Amino acid sequence: MEQSTLHRRGLGLRGVDHSLASPGYTLFAHLTSPGTVRLIANDGTEAHRWDLPYRPGRHARILPNGNLAYNGVHPESPRLFPLWQKYRGGVMQQIDPTGNVVHEHCDPLAHHDQHHMDNDEILYTTLEPLTEEQARSIPGGIPETEAPDGKVYADCIKHVDASGNLLWSWKVIENLDPTLFPLQPHYTRDHWPLINSVYPLQDGNILASLRSVSAVIIISRDTGKVIWHLDSTVVAQQHNASELDNGDILIFDNGTFRYRESATYSRVIQVSRSTKEIVWQYRDPHPMTFFTPFMGGAQRLQNGNTLITEAAFGRIFEVTMEGKICWEYVNPYFADYKGLDAKEIEDYFDYPANAMFRAYKYTPEQIPWLARE
Repeated sequence: MEQSTLHRRGLGLRGVDHSLASPGYTLFAHLTSPGTVRLIANDGTEAHRWDLPYRPGRHARILPNGNLAYNGVHPESPRLFPLWQKYRGGVMQQIDPTGNVVHEHCDPLAHHDQHHMDNDEILYTTLEPLTEEQARSIPGGIPETEAPDGKVYADCIKHVDASGNLLWSWKVIENLDPTLFPLQPHYTRDHWPLINSVYPLQDGNILASLRSVSAVIIISRDTGKVIWHLDSTVVAQQHNASELDNGDILIFDNGTFRYRESATYSRVIQVSRSTKEIVWQYRDPHPMTFFTPFMGGAQRLQNGNTLITEAAFGRIFEVTMEGKICWEYVNPYFADYKGLDAKEIEDYFDYPANAMFRAYKYTPEQIPWLARE
């Protein structure tokens, strides 16, 4: 009998309602692959594939110019702490449809979200070590779980131009009050506050998701101050905060250690920026059956549907505004971390996985080169 629960539940295309699903193609990077990015049609077939020289440093996107924006794992990144091997990135490439690298920026300390902008500029998260005094100012977390070198590492956000010149930078240790953003008690103290997404807003400010303190914030580009804060009474170890056309904020809310709730489930929420009220959300009708403890994504599509990535289980599905699932696909490719230069986590994640960080969907008009192949 098949021993993998995910295999028994079914892989590949699980269903599609063509009358409701957005036409187009879904892009994802398999995290435990050597560097495979796939573009999947609505019928579940593979429409295009990239085999790249670096394993995924989280995710890939297609830019308005048709190129692939890919974040790969930097081969010379320092070995900071065990889970660093899971979520580090550092090689930020733009690749044309034929596989040629047309732009590249490297930062060995980059991690999680490396947001390629339309003009070859990149907004991304990176790390710096704190001084002993700064580290002592960070409350919370599991005692004595600093990095092996004894340090606490803190996030920075950088914005670089097409030539790699620094246009803007922001350090959490200089702009966040640690007493207002303490590490949650079940987190190790090696990384604070673990920014897992950065997004440039229409007004020029920066939206960021802070996982290990369960917060979504908006940073003033001019002053560096936090001008908007959604706290742990609303979100729980969330990911992929982005702005919608009307200014609302879309968030994948993982749900681990949710405020005043013992049942664990994930959801996607749309939050009004002006009132902080949840104006739309998707939860599974049986809430606990939709859950990923880490990673995850949500993308509002042109037809109003929402593409959702239940990341740890390789599941991508599309829902209407009424919450009806109209397309579902489960990554059928599995691998572990052996042979990927990630020995620190080979035993921790010692099973074949089909996980992905985040998926995106595109209409045929957004990738016209695909029709010419």
